[in-house]
Amino acid sequence: MEIPIDGGDSISESEGGDLDEDGFPWVSFSDEEAIDRTVGDDSERESFASEFYRSGTEWSCLIDSKEKKLVQADLFRMWGFKRPSQVQEGSSSRVSSKKMRRSDGGDRSIGPAKKGSVGGNNRPRICPFYKKIPGTSFTVDAFRYGRIDGCLAYFLTHFHGDHYGGLNKGWSHGPIYCTPLTARLVKMCLSVNPQYICPLELNVEYIIEGIKVTMLEANHCPGAALIHFGLHDGQSYLHTGDFRACKQMQSYPILLNKRIDVLYLDTTYCNPKYKFPLREEVVNFVVKIARNSLENRPKTLIVVGAYSIGKEHVYLSISQELGVPIYTNASRRRILQSFGWHELSGKLSSDGHSTPLHVLPLPHLRHENLKQYLRTQGQSFTSVLAFRPTGWTFSESIGSQLDRIRPNSNGNVVIYGVPYSEHSSFTELREFVQFLKPKKIIPTVNVGNAAHRDQMQSYFRQWKLDAARKEGAHFYHPGPKFVTDRGLNGKIQNGSRKE
Repeated sequence: MEIPIDGGDSISESEGGDLDEDGFPWVSFSDEEAIDRTVGDDSERESFASEFYRSGTEWSCLIDSKEKKLVQADLFRMWGFKRPSQVQEGSSSRVSSKKMRRSDGGDRSIGPAKKGSVGGNNRPRICPFYKKIPGTSFTVDAFRYGRIDGCLAYFLTHFHGDHYGGLNKGWSHGPIYCTPLTARLVKMCLSVNPQYICPLELNVEYIIEGIKVTMLEANHCPGAALIHFGLHDGQSYLHTGDFRACKQMQSYPILLNKRIDVLYLDTTYCNPKYKFPLREEVVNFVVKIARNSLENRPKTLIVVGAYSIGKEHVYLSISQELGVPIYTNASRRRILQSFGWHELSGKLSSDGHSTPLHVLPLPHLRHENLKQYLRTQGQSFTSVLAFRPTGWTFSESIGSQLDRIRPNSNGNVVIYGVPYSEHSSFTELREFVQFLKPKKIIPTVNVGNAAHRDQMQSYFRQWKLDAARKEGAHFYHPGPKFVTDRGLNGKIQNGSRKE
């Protein structure tokens, strides 16, 4: 996801800054509670983090006023509590020389981390809890926080700026694990020292710091991955990064055979109003409009908006169906050629006058910008037909009736907003969660607003309730909380899901 065109971001520093040293909401206890919680040795005391991950699935409240005990509930109500008087400065952890090992043998050495800072800013930035994987020394998409105390492995789900932010040629805080395609982009575009880049092939189980790690296709942008973590104690965590859930994911062996304890979920479109049409339907609609336009006005310039990576399927389909090359600037061509996709590389052109199909940055797709761009093309083209492929253009009133989409026209420039999204729709999220039946769900997007958080939690509860009902669970309501006589976990035998 890239901001601000096609997606929300996680909590900002100002929204989520009141955190303890673990990146959890800072809780201000009464004096009596504080004394009570410090009685006993270290083994008897539990942090907010350990209590959070130990707790159950009920999210009705975070602090039980009667028992004064932290439970997993409306976790984010805690954001904004009094923060610590100070954050320890200068704390760091040197990553010792480790080896990454495939579970089928083979390994590679990873050199020690070096001391450094991010962006020249020496003020400590606390990593939010939802970017840390409990029970491990791992973080996910947490590069903007510099060196994270105790982190021995930094995972990158995909190459979009709101996820790799903080990575640059000066990175020296520890190994970066990502897919091979993302690894090439990190090296090529960000000039990160190759000694810190550790590519992991899709669908291969690796042993990293004693944890089983598997990268899975995320159906988002090229190189994007879901990351599955298998812990020593049998716990199973899945981080989706950004993804578009699809039926194929329900055939991934590791998701079929492993119960997910904690699901870190991309909730960009976690709202019932987002019920996207299939991407193929949107692409077919775009191709039809483009073909008709060229047949009626042969000097039409077709422009597709895209991020640095992403939306390739839209303009490649136009190219293949209409038999025209794809013009992009040199920087984008270099990125696209790095994918190693021959069907795409063979369609790229460096001559904008030789083809009516151009790719421009999504933010550039405004009428005045496109009129100015058209003037740079001389006499080759007389009008512009542009497509903005993003889920934010989706309209409930139109839904899947794409022929009802009306373009925005201004003079000789016509812009279509089409609901082509590389994030999951609400219905796709629901189906994915009901398939996985995770014990806990941690949303990773749009969590900075209290109303959004509350609403998402109600959706999660309803999804679990509906899934349990389908399996024949019997519910009763002793109070305001949902309770089941056997939980929401379904029947699990020998690690396999039984329907």
